[in-house]
Formats: sequence, C-alpha cells, structure tokens
Amino acid sequence: MSKSIVVTALGARTNFGKLLRRVEEEGRSLIIEKRRTPRAILLSIRDYVRLAVPEPEILRVLGEESKRKGTSAMTSRRIDHVIKAARARKSKRG
Repeated sequence: MSKSIVVTALGARTNFGKLLRRVEEEGRSLIIEKRRTPRAILLSIRDYVRLAVPEPEILRVLGEESKRKGTSAMTSRRIDHVIKAARARKSKRG
C-alpha cells in the first residue's frame, strides 16, 4: 500500500467522491481524523481483501507470472474471447 492521505472528518465528508476516486485510482488509503485523532481508514476493495484474506502461495505465484507475461491487465471481454477460442480448438480436436 502506498502513502496514506490524511483528512479531517469534515474534509472527508465534503470531498468524499474525490477522495474515493483517489483511493481507488492511486491505490492509497485514507486516514480520517476527528480532533486530530485518527478515527477510521478508507481502503480500496483490493487492499481490504489483501489484508482480510491473505493469498495462498499459489495465487501469489500465478499473479506474479501473469504480471510478467502482461496478461494481468486483460479485460473480462478478452478473457471470455480466449476461453471461447480454446474451447473451439478443443472441440475440433475431440
């Protein structure tokens, strides 16, 4: 997780949409303070899941391999296309 953004509760309420986008797009967490005391943290879903449910080793290895091969950024549509093509090739052989 990258550096956190620290805001007051009032600032978080006033700028929630903008801060939510930053948390999602920049992969940052948001620390919300009230009277200079940290009260809550806003995390992206990805960061929350990463913290709440650690990846089994095999998923971590597969994720690293996917990033290395450049397949980690595939869209759902592209994945569906690849699956359909593989199934079509398999049915032609069998």
